[in-house]
Amino acid sequence: MKSNLLTLASLAGLTNAALRFGCSSLVIQRLDPVVQPGSIPSAHIHQIVGGNAFNATMEGDVGSRATCTTCSFSEDFSNYWTAVLYFRARNGSYHRVPQYPNAVAHDGQIGGMTIYYTQESFTSNGNQKITAFKPGFRMLVGNAANDKKDGTTVGLRYTCLQTILTRGFETAEFPKEPCPAGIMAIQHFPACWDGKNLDSPDHMSHMYNTGKGGFRVADPCPASHPVRMPQVAYETMWNTTMFNDKSLWPEDGSQPFVWSTGDGTGYSAHGDYLFGWKDDSLQRAMDSDCFFRDCGANRGGPLLVQSPEEQNACLVQQTVVDQIEGWIDELPGWSEKRR
Repeated sequence: MKSNLLTLASLAGLTNAALRFGCSSLVIQRLDPVVQPGSIPSAHIHQIVGGNAFNATMEGDVGSRATCTTCSFSEDFSNYWTAVLYFRARNGSYHRVPQYPNAVAHDGQIGGMTIYYTQESFTSNGNQKITAFKPGFRMLVGNAANDKKDGTTVGLRYTCLQTILTRGFETAEFPKEPCPAGIMAIQHFPACWDGKNLDSPDHMSHMYNTGKGGFRVADPCPASHPVRMPQVAYETMWNTTMFNDKSLWPEDGSQPFVWSTGDGTGYSAHGDYLFGWKDDSLQRAMDSDCFFRDCGANRGGPLLVQSPEEQNACLVQQTVVDQIEGWIDELPGWSEKRR
């Protein structure tokens, strides 16, 4: 990754499109319409951003059914979600780690994530046509059941934030020491499509990953997956600072954070993506030369922009009622696993 976001913002004169925008929190609950469609509840709790069509079962053109979005680009009704991060105290109880907005152009955003759509890299599309996703498209990166370093997916990483602008120094596992400004979780998705299937049984095989991690130049797409699509990435800023007192950590000094999957290594990091951009808005953006904030119509770009107040006002009701705030004795869903 680049040294900091201010450096990235200074590259606005480049001639290849790149989107970077914030999405406020839509809902936190146990639903997963990609991996466990129709299951109420899903196996573990997720944090979700994007369009308000989100529910347990989502088919077809979901963007046409949403009426609002938590994302700053108001034509993006896609849904983006990851597991939720928890602090596990020395006494065995758990507390959800809150999210906070990323740096640069996220003023007023409540929680949520930062979303990227890049081409081959920040500075090039590799002289290829970048084809936007189609209605009904979905994909998954990572493995919620993975708790071993072997098989760790390229691009699923953590940064121990010294400040909000810290970049680089990424690890495949959770940081082992308290982080002064929290932990940034990063998910990079594959960007090579087979050109045929909007999904696959494992939600991954219709895509192929030629990325090298971070925002480095990806290798060419293989003949089996020849269509270059936007490189999607998530960044979530987890505010772990309230848990930095090591007297609260396990007595052996090991790091105390766990995903809602129950994984305390960090290797089960995963992200789900469900396309929902309105009409041809994403393709228009990919065909332009806009960069980050300049992709907004308010700066001469091709995409409509909404205010943080409008983002934050878009919410959906919880279908599954779990205790979200405060201390809990076990992770949501774990009592069902023991039955």
